[in-house]
Amino acid sequence: MASTVLPAEMAPHAATDSRRPLSVEELCFTSAMSCFEGWLKLDPAIGPRTMAYVTRFISKTLDKTQTHKEVRENLSQSVEVWIWLTRDFAAAIPSLTTRSIGPLASLNDPDKGVTPQESTALITKNYPSLKEDLQLLLKLMHVARNLLVVPEPGIPQDLCAAAQFDQMLYQTIILCINVTSKAYDGDVLEDDSRKKLTEITELYKKLLVTCLQQAHNWIAKNDRNKMAFWSTVLFDDDALPEDPENVYETFRPDIAKTEVQNWFERNSRFCDKARQLLTEYEEAMANKGLPPGHLPCISPLAWNWLPEGTVRVRADDVNDHTKITPQWKKDETDKFEQDKAYGRVSREVDTWWLKTRDPNYDEWVVPMPTVEFAKLRTENCKANLVNRYAHSYRATEDEGSIHSAEGSPVAEGSVEQEAQGGHYVHDYNDDMIEEEDIDDDESYGEGPMNGLLTEVPNILDPTQIEALHMIVKSCILDNAGLALSRAGENLQKTRCRMFLALECGRSLLREILVFIAVWEKREEETIFQLTTQIIEAIHHSALLPYAWQSLRIPKDIISPAQTVLLRLVSAMFFAQKDNPPPSDSKEHVRDVKLLHFLFIQFRSRIVPECVALMHLQAEIRNGRCDPADFPVDSWDMERAKDGLYQFLNLLETVTFYLPDMRPYFREWDAVYELINLLQGLEAAVPRKAMVDTPAPAKRNLAPHHPSIPADPDDDDDGYDSKTTLSPHPSKNPPTNTPGNLQVQTQLLRHNGIIPLLNCCNYDGHQTFQRERTAVLLKYLTDGSEDVRAYMHQILPRQPPPQPQGQHPQLRYNEPTALRIDGVAGEVKVRLRAPGEPMPPRPPSIPVGSAAGAAAAGMGMGMGRALPPLASAAAAMGVRPSASSTAAGGNGGAATGQRSASASGARTRPDQLLQDIVALADEAARLAMGGRLDADETEEEEEEEEDEEGEQMCAIF
Repeated sequence: MASTVLPAEMAPHAATDSRRPLSVEELCFTSAMSCFEGWLKLDPAIGPRTMAYVTRFISKTLDKTQTHKEVRENLSQSVEVWIWLTRDFAAAIPSLTTRSIGPLASLNDPDKGVTPQESTALITKNYPSLKEDLQLLLKLMHVARNLLVVPEPGIPQDLCAAAQFDQMLYQTIILCINVTSKAYDGDVLEDDSRKKLTEITELYKKLLVTCLQQAHNWIAKNDRNKMAFWSTVLFDDDALPEDPENVYETFRPDIAKTEVQNWFERNSRFCDKARQLLTEYEEAMANKGLPPGHLPCISPLAWNWLPEGTVRVRADDVNDHTKITPQWKKDETDKFEQDKAYGRVSREVDTWWLKTRDPNYDEWVVPMPTVEFAKLRTENCKANLVNRYAHSYRATEDEGSIHSAEGSPVAEGSVEQEAQGGHYVHDYNDDMIEEEDIDDDESYGEGPMNGLLTEVPNILDPTQIEALHMIVKSCILDNAGLALSRAGENLQKTRCRMFLALECGRSLLREILVFIAVWEKREEETIFQLTTQIIEAIHHSALLPYAWQSLRIPKDIISPAQTVLLRLVSAMFFAQKDNPPPSDSKEHVRDVKLLHFLFIQFRSRIVPECVALMHLQAEIRNGRCDPADFPVDSWDMERAKDGLYQFLNLLETVTFYLPDMRPYFREWDAVYELINLLQGLEAAVPRKAMVDTPAPAKRNLAPHHPSIPADPDDDDDGYDSKTTLSPHPSKNPPTNTPGNLQVQTQLLRHNGIIPLLNCCNYDGHQTFQRERTAVLLKYLTDGSEDVRAYMHQILPRQPPPQPQGQHPQLRYNEPTALRIDGVAGEVKVRLRAPGEPMPPRPPSIPVGSAAGAAAAGMGMGMGRALPPLASAAAAMGVRPSASSTAAGGNGGAATGQRSASASGARTRPDQLLQDIVALADEAARLAMGGRLDADETEEEEEEEEDEEGEQMCAIF
């Protein structure tokens, strides 16, 4: 570079004795930037040969700032470099705007703004110049980003702020967003125009990404720059409410903005090295009229380089480390002096946080709603389901319509009074959002959105957006070891509170969360981990309850953003599994209070509304309601299912990996919600059969589902033949068991055993449901006399004894309908009378043949080919088909015995599953009218084996 001969128009000004000597790289780079400014302003006119030199010098400088540490440090401390960077972008933004989306004056006037078609025409028309200028600006922004990566970043950070390059950074981001967010219709363009449009759009995206990276470097470990950037991003004048009367009751953004600006002025002192460089530049060059001219003097930072006495200095003394106590002087008329006495960033933000944080922050104020509250809320949701969704989808002025579980004032009031949960709606600010005023399209991020960065997640992909998440994390995450201010303030937490207090911050948070769902990011990916840290920072400020409410959408049970929030909270708790906080620590108490709030939402809103939908599904399934009356489409149902799944996943994660949390859920009686969901699913969703049977001539339109006894205390002879049997309760339970007496008692109190037993039925949607339920039943029966007594009560009772050899209840050659677990519909069977010839066996199929493999895989078979299938099912832990064991009389017992012995040949560590299989055999014999005698002798078993050939089960 040093040996390059510069053209005449790029010759530098003659150096004077007082001017600081410039390095070769600095001289070439500043000369190139001065020519580029002339190229953009057309003053003076710059030819293509000069622009070739400009491009070459800028490219060389970029390469050296990436590979040479000395060059990067030298350029980073050059005031001229930062001023020229500012001037180049100041000249480029109006020029690029005019050539891409129209004149600057049309951006703020909707009537004068250009349409996407007109913008497309401008871009394709100016394609050559746009491409060349964007490539150069991209390189300049890369250089500006690299200059901040030095051992002492505070010096270039201060020089960047003094030259107001950060303001040009904001304007560049706005330009990139305005261009890339337009809905260009590429289908109507020719291939050549489409390629040009795509190329220019991608260049704007790359420039946007580099701007975000430069912004992240500029705010790194610099509280003043963080506050300046944060206030610029959040305090959007367009986002201020038109009618401040209602909003100002909770937060006044204009007052908060003034207080932040006053804090910025009190903390406007640069580091000593930066002040020295700025002062030398003003004295040696700017005061003598040498380019690039004076530094801007419109900011409160100007006193750092101007002569003493030129401007009023109101900055605090950085050498004064005396701790101060915040004092709020109401009678002080000077706002700056009032804020200075307070000492913290903003009293408005602090006041808002005190009102909005978790009401249980200091002590337990909001109680957990009782089960009675949840029951009445569920009934209320069932009664008002149709009206609730009709209101959410209507765009009318129906104020006061039922829109949620709180819809019925009378019912809700009685519930809250009876359950003593009246603080729930008020203290958790459940209705902080006026649902009638929310547009669903805007709730999903469509249409105009507030804030400088809110549109960024809709523009960039996961490989480009990482810098945005790092900026948010850097501004709000409270890392251990951060120093407090003189007033004892944690500035990271203050910025986190500002993040949620302002509409722009809430909008950005929503888009960041939805981004995770749209791109289906996994837990191990960087974007997901960065977002988890952002949620953790909000949790440290006790603002997750407020964030949850701000993410609500009236038409959804759980909004997509809330679903992602639950997933991130689960990941946050999962990260504690190896090192959970001590049970007496404030971190543990903070986590418990978060779970307390989320479970209130689960009990008071999520489960009642989901159960109400399940109830309506069951009514439709049973033919008591028209399917056209179902108020929710499949898209909304899918969102509700995803949200419910994430809630259950959160409960599983916390209770499995954090044992210290389990007592709280027992105290909150969480069993009720789980049983309520199981009952709703049992009634609403048909099971998927393992084997499909031919449809009969007359079939019921409502699919059959195993019934649930209405009252287990009824004087009944036991289960209906359609109901799954339970395992035998252990007569001598072990002393050390995994069961929990409190949970067992809650299950009995809420009639939860029957829904659990019904889960033993085969369901193709959950193929391992039966095995999991068996383990749960083992825990349930161990150590509880009440549960064992209840299980004995609901088991089928022994019929009256019959004389040996007589079976009057058997009806030979008469078809009988039988329900078999895992087989859809009813299966008709008949018993062969004694002496009736046996049906011929099907031809044997070699095991190694393809047909044999297919038959075995499909579970097909007739006659005596069925017992092996039953044995295999028993070994797998699945109840065998009743058709394989339901032989009449003694033959049925022999068949069941052989099936049990065949399954016993396989090692089963869990004796409970074998009991279930044995009970299934008994259920089949009972359904077919066979004996259920627990005191059979060995001689009777031998007689039954001899009679096995006399009575066989034939399947129609």
